[in-house]
This record gives sequence, C-alpha cells and structure tokens, in this order.
Amino acid sequence: MCGIVGYLGNGNAYDVLIKGLHRLEYRGYDSAGIAMVSPAGKLNVFKAKGKVENLETLCKDKDTNATIGIAHTRWATHGEPSDTNAHPHYSEDGELALVHNGTIENYKLLRDVLEEHGCTFHSETDTEVLVQLIEYIKVKNNCSLLDAVREALHQVVGAYAIAVIEKNNPDTIVAARQSSPLVIGIGEDDTFLASDATPFVEYTQNAVYLKDGEIAVIQRGEPLKIFDLDNCESKIDVKTLELTISQLEKGGYPSFMLKEIFEQPTTLRECIRGRVVDGGRKILLNGVLDNKEVFKNAKRIVIVACGTSWHASLIGKYLIQEMCHIPVEVEYASEFRYSCPVLTKDDIVIALSQSGETADTLAAVKIARDMGAFVFGISNAVGSSIPRETDSGAYIHVGPEIGVASTKAFTGQVMVLTILALAIAELRESMPQEKVAELGKHLLEIPELVEHVLKLDEEVKRLSLIYTYARNFLYLGRGYNYPVALEGALKLKEISYIHAEGYPAAEMKHGPIALIDAEMPSVIIAPQDHLYEKIVSNVQQVKARGGSIIAIVTEGDSVIRNIADHVLEIPEVPECLSPIITSIPLQLLSYYIAVNKGKNVDMPRNLAKSVTVE
Repeated sequence: MCGIVGYLGNGNAYDVLIKGLHRLEYRGYDSAGIAMVSPAGKLNVFKAKGKVENLETLCKDKDTNATIGIAHTRWATHGEPSDTNAHPHYSEDGELALVHNGTIENYKLLRDVLEEHGCTFHSETDTEVLVQLIEYIKVKNNCSLLDAVREALHQVVGAYAIAVIEKNNPDTIVAARQSSPLVIGIGEDDTFLASDATPFVEYTQNAVYLKDGEIAVIQRGEPLKIFDLDNCESKIDVKTLELTISQLEKGGYPSFMLKEIFEQPTTLRECIRGRVVDGGRKILLNGVLDNKEVFKNAKRIVIVACGTSWHASLIGKYLIQEMCHIPVEVEYASEFRYSCPVLTKDDIVIALSQSGETADTLAAVKIARDMGAFVFGISNAVGSSIPRETDSGAYIHVGPEIGVASTKAFTGQVMVLTILALAIAELRESMPQEKVAELGKHLLEIPELVEHVLKLDEEVKRLSLIYTYARNFLYLGRGYNYPVALEGALKLKEISYIHAEGYPAAEMKHGPIALIDAEMPSVIIAPQDHLYEKIVSNVQQVKARGGSIIAIVTEGDSVIRNIADHVLEIPEVPECLSPIITSIPLQLLSYYIAVNKGKNVDMPRNLAKSVTVE
C-alpha cells in the first residue's frame, strides 16, 4: 500500500519526487524517504518518520541537486514506522538504493542466507533483504544491475513493485512489478515512475502500465525497454491518461473527503452517461452487450470485494436477485481465496475494487479464472490490474478519489451495479420492459436528488456537535439499507475512531439491544419502503430503552419524527435506488464528527487508500 515515485530527466528530481510523494501520500504516511544520485556521483538518501512534510523539513539544508531519483511514502508492514525502517533502503556497499511496495514472503529465509555470507542488516524490513540480495548477486556474478535484479526476483516469493538506482550509473532506473501496481510516464525528455499516474499527470499524458513479472529499464536518452523475467523483450503499450490536475486538488474545500462528498452529483452523472439513454428507456452496458450469452445463461453470480466495496456488493446482491432472478453470493475476497471456492463455467464472478489493485480481490480474480468462471471487473482506475485481468467489466468513472474513506467511489459502485442489474434484467427479460424504463427514468434523476440531500450539510454539521464525544454508535437498517448501515458505521470508525457497528435492524433483538442506553446513540435508516412498519417497531424498541435516535426518513414522515430525537429528511425514491440517497447524510455525519474531534479525515491513522498487500 506504499507509494513509489521515480524520475529521470533534465529537471530537478527532488522537486518532482516531493510533489509526487504528496500526491501519493494517501497510500501511506508512516514515513517517507528519497534517494538521488548527485552530479558529483554521490548517492544521497534522506528518510524521516511521519508525513512527507517531515521529509521536506529534513531536506531543507541537504544536497538535493540531482536529475535522477526514487522516493517512497510508507504504510508499515514489516517493522514499526521509524527513520531506519523508512524507504529507500540501500545496500551494504552503499552502491544501490531501492524502494518497494508489497511483501516479500520468504524474506526471513533470504535474510538468514545473506547473513551467513556476511551481510549486516540495519532495519526490520523485508525490503532491505531485497536490496542486499541484489547487491550480493551483482558483486558475486560481476553482472549488470538489470541482470542482478532479474536473478534476485527469481528467488523472491511475494508481491512487489520496486525501483532501484545505482550510485555509479546515474542514467538508469530499473523497476519491476508482481501483484503491486507500477506505471511509467513518458515525457519528451523525462521519464516518470509511480504507483499510480497522479504524480506525473501534469508532465505527461502518456503512460505505460507494467504487467506482472515485467522489468522496466529506464535510461537517459534511450527509449523505454521492458523485459519479462526470462529476459524476453515485451511490447510497449502506451495509454493516454484521462486525469486532470484539477481532479487532484481540493478546489477550495478544507479536505478531499468533503470535496468528494460534494462531487457526487457530478460523478454519478458520469457513471450514468451513455449507459442510461432515451429518457431511461434503454440500458447500455458494453460489458453485458458484448457477452450476451454469458449473462443469459449464468446460473449463479458471486461478488468478491473488500471493505466499502463489499458493502456496495451487498446492495448489488439485492439488486441482481430482485431484478434478474439469479442467485447471488457476496464474499470477502480475503476469505474467498482460502475457502476452497466451488465455481463452474456457468458462474459469473464480479470483482469490485475502487483502485483495481486490491491484493485479495486480484487473487480471487485469478482463482475464478483458473476455475473457468467468467469474471467481470468493476473498478475506478483505468489501466489498473483488475480491468486487465478480467474477461469484461465496467469503470465507475468517478475520477480519482484521494480521501482514504471512500465516498464517491461507493455511490459510483452502487450506481454501476444498479445499471448492471438493469442491463442483465433487460437481456434475460426477467423484468417487464416498462419497469426497466421506469427505473431508468428514476436513475437519471438520482444526481439531482443527491444535490438536494447535500443541502442537509449545515443541519448535519449542527447535529454532529451533539454526538462528537459519543464513544459508541449503533447503525440499523433493513433490506437495501442494511448495507448502508454497515457503510455508515465503517465511515465513522475510519475517520473519527469511534466504535460503531452496523446491524440488520431486526437482529438488534438478538444481542446488540443489550448495549443500548442513554450513552449509545443509534442511527436508523428508515425510508418509506415495504419494511417501514417493521423498522418503526425497531425505533420504538430503541426508544423504550432510553436510546438516543438519529433517523434518516423520507420527507413528510410523521411517525418516526415523533419518536426519534433527530431526523434527517431525504426525498422519496424507489426502494432499490434508496441506498445512494440514504448514504449521503451518513457520510456528512461521519465527516463532521471527525472534524469536531480534530482528526485528519483524509489520512486516518493506520489506514491507506489502496490495500495492495495481503
């Protein structure tokens, strides 16, 4: 989950690398470091515990003159956050520096062998083992850096994205990937390297995404070369980026999270654009239209995801089962890969991941494909691994999400799952065409309704002051809004560090009701739907035990309004479309409670945006 940046060109490497680290800091902010080869031939390595700004402070009086360098922002796996454990790590002879994202699973065995050969280690990391191994092979075999990296990677078990520079070769960066993302930006006179394209979007729109098992050689004045681990040269496929600088800036908002919450009317329109047409009467999703027989004949759908994407997947299950009459299972990708899954060629596996790089979800994709299932990927990141590894799929098109706590990606995923369900229903004729058209029409109205719900901002802000110092929260929902309760609780936990749990409202009586008292507020999602009367009963049960209630209700509600302590009103929508609307007030509530507590909502402790390690 760490962030890697590299630069080779005619400009100031330090400026490019530091700016790139700030762009990638959402991937990890335990520590940061930078390595550069100066014009005098000195390998300068500077590292600091904490955020990138700490590294900048350290470097103020250092020699940062260089046109080549690599940098890293860390999310700790092996070894606690410290200056010593921070990347880059360098070889014992001081010739090599390396940055790494991933986990080397056999690092202990390799370390023991290297220590037997006289290597001394200074950190607790698996990464230092890799750079020492490369140095050992290079010296022993008297070979090039490329050959040493290739041989070392043959001995490594695990996931990695790496970049290596050499003191005596200030014109070359060697990079490689296996199960961790790495992308190369190609400019006119400069070449960039990063975990994603955000660090170099202002310099070039041309990008090459490395594939698993590939090694890239970036040389000054030479065209990019890519090889596989057997030294066969790979074809270079240059993609054009769709990112813009404005998408990577806060745009006047105090945080990326708040900006992304308020972007949702726009991002949802982008999700819908070209997919719901003719006033809602036609649903067009290329991933379905190009594979009609697969979706017509599917006997079962299995959705694999993690975190917020798993919550969106639960909503997808309700949508697909109701609209398409296909049995759907939702699995945590991290458990799916170890649960001896049973799949057939008649199954469709849907892999959901905002980043397209989630390690467990990628592993599930590979298992599913190996077992003969058709795999459909849903991701936000163009060119990421999941779109490349799946048979077909759809992008959510919400633009880069920088805030660690997902907001617009969640609603984008739910929107795409809704469109997917409608497209399959239309194809299988499992829903009357007039019903498809009716829901399509309502889908087109969702962005405007989200704009309406965002007007609750000031009301939620005032409400948040009452509950800022609660120690526990209970979130309750039923049907389509049970996953929304899970997502609301997760948002609060992620950024405010308040313990919160989401439950199906009816399950409250099977244990959680014992926790309810005046000190534990309950957030109850209660729009007017076919389960409304039942959830009214749940509201009354909480109130009867002295619990404080915040209720999300449909405009005009009079029953729950007279029971709950606070209500937030949302516009009426069809039941199956309600999760997008009901989730918005919960995003705002978690945001303002965290801000009231003085938390950094964009960089919550211990979390990183993209989970690219197991």
